[in-house]
Amino acid sequence: MLVKIGKALIGDNRKSFIIAEMSGNHNSSINKAMKIILAAKNCGANAIKLQTYTPDTITIKSNKKDFQISKKSPWKKRKNLWNLYNYAHTPWSWHKKLFDYAKKIGIEIFSTPFDETAVDFLETLNCKAYKIASSEINHIPLIKKVAETKKPVFLSTGLARFKDIDLAIRTLRKKKVKKIILLLCKSNYPAEIKEHNLKLIKIFKKKYKVIVGLSDHTVGNSLAISSLTLGARVFEKHFKLNTQKVSVDSFFSQNEKQFQKYISDIRQTEEALKNCKENNRGGYRDMRSIYLKKKIKKNEKISLDHIKVARPGLSLHPKYFDKIIGLEIKKNLDRGDRILPKHIKGFKR
Repeated sequence: MLVKIGKALIGDNRKSFIIAEMSGNHNSSINKAMKIILAAKNCGANAIKLQTYTPDTITIKSNKKDFQISKKSPWKKRKNLWNLYNYAHTPWSWHKKLFDYAKKIGIEIFSTPFDETAVDFLETLNCKAYKIASSEINHIPLIKKVAETKKPVFLSTGLARFKDIDLAIRTLRKKKVKKIILLLCKSNYPAEIKEHNLKLIKIFKKKYKVIVGLSDHTVGNSLAISSLTLGARVFEKHFKLNTQKVSVDSFFSQNEKQFQKYISDIRQTEEALKNCKENNRGGYRDMRSIYLKKKIKKNEKISLDHIKVARPGLSLHPKYFDKIIGLEIKKNLDRGDRILPKHIKGFKR
């Protein structure tokens, strides 16, 4: 299966699709948001992703216990959820300018909506794909709304059980959404590598018949490399500027230098995973094969005096050395000529 987002094609036989997540790293500055988009492009990201919500579309303004932030949370100083989201959100009035700027410089842009009104709004901007955050995987009205757009959907699994994933995918497919990318994720900030079960990558692929990726909240690159070798083809990482001051997500986001290395490590690993082609002779030059060490005439039988196992490995494989002894040659060959199956009467592999 291939998923097209703008000009990019995502699939098992394609280069990985790498997403820079802006989140709240703009620190309430649209100019900084635009710098983040440009920096992501310059680092080599395929896409920049926003989050589209207001505090009132994601929670209730209340100081009751249910809405208070735990004293163990990295965001505890915001005291309640409404304050946190009010501080972290990307104003909707910025979105068109950010979408237009991303298009201008040539990087894909899409968003995570957190309620149905956000989907309506993003549709006015021709958003090319949607991400369902792991916290929203049970938000069935939202998933139905996204499904109605028929756009590709990234579905994050950080807080999900299998029954949650089953329901979300079933909901999307009932609405005829075929382009689904399932993202392995742990919703801790930062997440530890040992918390992840990478076996789920193959399980997800087999069970749901979807493209699988990683929403990566870890520090470092090793989880992404491991995931790539197991079949992940999408990678999302929170991204900030080199000059970033403290922001809501800065403590687990990668800066430009780190993100360039992240992308470079993924691309180098992709190269290492490419299948070697048998006809790539360059790879065999330092191996051995069977060559003629003296002239042989047409219809003459091959003997030990005629052949030798020598470098390079561009002639007949040495495993046939004993097999061709006593067989007749079909044409005159000189010392140093390759001896190939087509030259030998009665040769069978």
